[in-house]
Amino acid sequence: MPATRALSLRRTIVRMSAGLLAVERLALMGLMYLLTGLILVNVVTRYSHFPIYWIDESAVYCVVWLTFIGASAMTRLRLDFAVTMLTERLSAQHQKFAKVISTGLVVVFGVALIVTCLLWMDPVGLARAGFDGRKLAAETFNFLYTERTQTLNWPTWVLYLTLPIFAVSMTIHGLANLLEDLGLVPRTAPKGFQLSELDGVN
Repeated sequence: MPATRALSLRRTIVRMSAGLLAVERLALMGLMYLLTGLILVNVVTRYSHFPIYWIDESAVYCVVWLTFIGASAMTRLRLDFAVTMLTERLSAQHQKFAKVISTGLVVVFGVALIVTCLLWMDPVGLARAGFDGRKLAAETFNFLYTERTQTLNWPTWVLYLTLPIFAVSMTIHGLANLLEDLGLVPRTAPKGFQLSELDGVN
């Protein structure tokens, strides 16, 4: 029974990773279309001498979200950069061991980032303050929930949500990669991405 539960948990992690990757693919396409549209509108309005002042800031935040979502997807696709000057001189068994360590460190980093985001965004403290950002700022000097963007006038915490989302998704992808590297689940090719060689970079 424990072995069955462990296998079910491993499959659940891989399925969660696949589902996240599918959502990330759609998000990346949507953000790319949005960024292209914002830049085109910005160019047209500037040449027409009627610039829209909030487009620059919205394009910057669009690029930020693209960066973090893309980095998470690249983790699962194993397209993160790696220096192989040392590992390529190792035997096949030691190369596998090095890859397991590398993937494990990705998971450790993801978990550490989740903890950091929890401490920074302090959802427990916000709940204790009655979801009043000003009260939380007065008690803890955490002004995250009182700040607003310069031109869009959006709450900054909404835009900063990309960090905890990235931390969670990267951790799940890292766990799925680790399970595959350890041989606990069969390696599956991701759907929706045209890649000739998944290990081309890492």
